[in-house]
Amino acid sequence: MLVMPPIAVTLLADGKRPLVFLLIGFLCAFAFIRFNTRVMRAQKRWWFHGGIRTSGVHIHHAVFGVVAMFVAGIIVFALRPGEGWLEVLALAFGVGAALTLDEFALLVHLEDVYWEEAGRKSIDAVILGVTFAALFLTNVVPLGIEQANDLDSSSRWAAFVVVAFNVGFVIVCYLKGKLWVGTVGIFVPFVAVVGAWRLAKPGSPWAHSRYAGDPAKLERARRRDATVHQVWARRKHRLWDVIGGRPHIHLPHQIEERLHLHEDGSDEGAGPRAD
Repeated sequence: MLVMPPIAVTLLADGKRPLVFLLIGFLCAFAFIRFNTRVMRAQKRWWFHGGIRTSGVHIHHAVFGVVAMFVAGIIVFALRPGEGWLEVLALAFGVGAALTLDEFALLVHLEDVYWEEAGRKSIDAVILGVTFAALFLTNVVPLGIEQANDLDSSSRWAAFVVVAFNVGFVIVCYLKGKLWVGTVGIFVPFVAVVGAWRLAKPGSPWAHSRYAGDPAKLERARRRDATVHQVWARRKHRLWDVIGGRPHIHLPHQIEERLHLHEDGSDEGAGPRAD
């Protein structure tokens, strides 16, 4: 008699199968699209290159991803399909999510930064998405919510107070530019407390709003960023380059230039710039 390992039983359970198919679609689509874009960049003769264009407009694959997620989501909510079709729609949604997150940096910058340094944000988004789904698959539920439902009324209220308390620290982590610590803190209580207590990254919204009047704290944040965050960022980027390809384009961007000029105060009185 064939005995499946516990992890296989968990993944094949009725409640987990759609998420398994979603993750399979996500990983396969991401692997294919990155292979496709890297081969196109290498300009191999045996591979399609040049992208998809209509009326002179380049159609990014994030467009197809958004459409796939929208259609799959609408069908699920409208028709509530049963087993079989639900897995197919989950697969389609995963494909769409991969196509969209692979160009996450383009959505953030509103510019084609796919092969630039800023394009690494797309790999960040993809890895975070895979991590999020994988934690659900391994029964690591956010903030212990599932366990709280098994408690009596008074204990449940205490558990939700702890959850709400931890959510606040998760939000602070995100505002401080600590996406990884905040995401782990969603699933592992009190991890976000550590990230929220430490200094923010100098380019984060928290630093811009809270450190503007405290030059000493801002300088401490910059020193910490240079000695700790940047070291880990370089190591992460080497791994990201293996996964997604090394950036090779370096172009100035109008949006970032305007922001820097505004922060330096050297853009005062400047007229509107033509796009």
